[in-house]
Amino acid sequence: MCYGTKARTEMSLRIAKSRGDEAAVHKLMKLLHPELDHHFAHGFTHPEMVAYTDDAPREPQLMTWGLVPSWVKDGAQADEIRDRTLIARGESMFEKPSFRTSARSKRCLIFVEGFYEHHHFGKRNYPYFIHLKDRPYFALAGLWDDWTDKATGEHRRTFSIVTSEPNDLVRRIHNNPRIDGARMPLILTEAEEEQWLAPVHSAADVEALQRLVRPYPAEAMAAHPVAPLLGKAGSGNSPHASDPFEYPELLLADPLQ
Repeated sequence: MCYGTKARTEMSLRIAKSRGDEAAVHKLMKLLHPELDHHFAHGFTHPEMVAYTDDAPREPQLMTWGLVPSWVKDGAQADEIRDRTLIARGESMFEKPSFRTSARSKRCLIFVEGFYEHHHFGKRNYPYFIHLKDRPYFALAGLWDDWTDKATGEHRRTFSIVTSEPNDLVRRIHNNPRIDGARMPLILTEAEEEQWLAPVHSAADVEALQRLVRPYPAEAMAAHPVAPLLGKAGSGNSPHASDPFEYPELLLADPLQ
């Protein structure tokens, strides 16, 4: 979990109109470009995505997926660490060197329409698209940071998606035997979005944030198989990436029951 999400530009504009003023909408329209139309955003390609931060909760910003902490020394280290910071465990985010500063003072929301996980059955992996039943898009909890390359002056604003323990649905799908324990993105309710971005002033504030780190109810979510996403036969960032796809062997064996 979770290295693939769906977050189209159409969705980003709808959210900006509902959250911000006209200035924010106009800013986002200038920022958006075709590469931001994410039917399948793969984390290891480090895509740019729209985020809302604790210091500007109504203003859409572009950030790159794969957090580069401010203390990173140079570009080589930045490129290396960002593959390891695509996700952050919510239970330990206040302790890990890569995340603890951001956990205290740089949190963000990443809105998506759903996310992808692979299910292992037999000798194959089958991608699934997972979404909410009652909301067309929803907020994932994120951490962000700013980093500047002292040698070149290059500036990067980057983020990580926070994860929690999985619910029963995600656990059954994300069953990779080579991974010690499944994870799922930390999905926030609409009421929790403001709390995630609230300032941290005390130990009580930290505890309040950590209480949010829990799996979203499985009964509120749905999932279906999709066509291969990666490799030579993969659809990649296709408009049909999240469309339902039937695998005869899955229909016959019904492995998720």
